[in-house]
Amino acid sequence: MIRPILIHPDPRLKKQCDPIREITADLRRLASDMLETMYDAPGIGLAAPQVGITKRLIVMDCMKSPDAPRPLILFNPQVTWTSDTLSTYEEGCLSIPEQYADVQRPDRATVTWTDETGTAQEETFEGLWATCVQHEIDHLNGKLFIDYLGLMRRQMITRKMEKLKREIAREGR
Repeated sequence: MIRPILIHPDPRLKKQCDPIREITADLRRLASDMLETMYDAPGIGLAAPQVGITKRLIVMDCMKSPDAPRPLILFNPQVTWTSDTLSTYEEGCLSIPEQYADVQRPDRATVTWTDETGTAQEETFEGLWATCVQHEIDHLNGKLFIDYLGLMRRQMITRKMEKLKREIAREGR
């Protein structure tokens, strides 16, 4: 089921998310819905708070190819290591549509998480995957990519999003 994606500014996007104590059928269904929502948007990552759920859950797939997808479901993801070397990617966000900015992050990150079967996982992500996983984990901590930008640029983007939300409300979408 495709879920509505919250648009910034929304207080739920700025909340620290709660850890997941037990992976239930409802949470697996939520993860499946999030993947469907992410692919439909289309995007490469989505965090639970973006669909209004303040739980530590993200989904991602940076393959960008329907022929060779690699959907990942990460419950309670945690960055355990990052490289000293940085890379800059032009980031966007499904909760901040049509807005992009260069953000600098470590170019490699090791992340631990629990998968949908309850199995502990660990992987070192590189390149776009590293950027995406760090971006999505930021969401779980109430941080958006625009928080890395200067105040003026952040305020300009926020005003655009407020205008977009008014337009959406007027159109009844």
